[in-house]
Amino acid sequence: MRLGICQMQVTEDKEKNVGTAVEMIVEAAERGARLIVLPEMFTCPYDVNLFSEYAEDENGYSIRTMRSIARELGIHLVAGSIPEETPEGIYNTSFVMDDGGNIIGKHRKVHLFDINVPGEISFRESDSLIAGDSVTVIETPQCVMGVGICYDMRFPELSRMMALGGAEVLIFPGAFNMTTGPAHWRLLVRSRALDNQCYCVAASPARNPSASYVAYGHSMIADPWGSVVCEADASPSVITADIDLEAVERIRRKLPLLRNRRPDVYGWRSGV
Repeated sequence: MRLGICQMQVTEDKEKNVGTAVEMIVEAAERGARLIVLPEMFTCPYDVNLFSEYAEDENGYSIRTMRSIARELGIHLVAGSIPEETPEGIYNTSFVMDDGGNIIGKHRKVHLFDINVPGEISFRESDSLIAGDSVTVIETPQCVMGVGICYDMRFPELSRMMALGGAEVLIFPGAFNMTTGPAHWRLLVRSRALDNQCYCVAASPARNPSASYVAYGHSMIADPWGSVVCEADASPSVITADIDLEAVERIRRKLPLLRNRRPDVYGWRSGV
């Protein structure tokens, strides 16, 4: 299976962003990618003060367009994420489409990005977003995928639940910044792949130094052994790589981490 990542430049113009996504999806498909991934908040700037302005539901312009291009090209698409408008509030949501343009799943970001690194960055998604509460595993003809969003990647419990649910590929649309990105992005992608003996795919926006929130870029794929398969730089780019799903089973058989787990001793006991 060939997988593609569209590391696109995100602007303040939603229609332009959607158009850029379509162009890059077409390029990835022309290179043979059958599963294509977009970055977090690909329709709008990553700014808590703007999410409500750009929010739309699954019947809105952005997701309708993504469904159409998936159907036209006959590809599966993880449409990064958008601010999803619902009666209860706005979620950071990733929609997944099959090759017929049908929505076959969605992940609502479970862990909201509320951090404060003095002198570096402060950000509070919870000021404008509400958190999802589900582990997302989706079966497709190509693979079984687990989907998380950005900050979700920092919590190994979520990735482990996806792996235990059958995921062979973990997919994280994300937007790490210039503080956390250089320090942790590559390490986390490799770690989640290594921990769960599966492929880990992380799709970032391209770096825009003039944006209010500057994404790190460096979209990448790591394999079940924890090695980097491919990695972009910071600029707009489409990267593709062939995924060997037999390697997942082969490595899990040779080094049976999941089978050798001891959940009977993992519960917290005070005084121990």
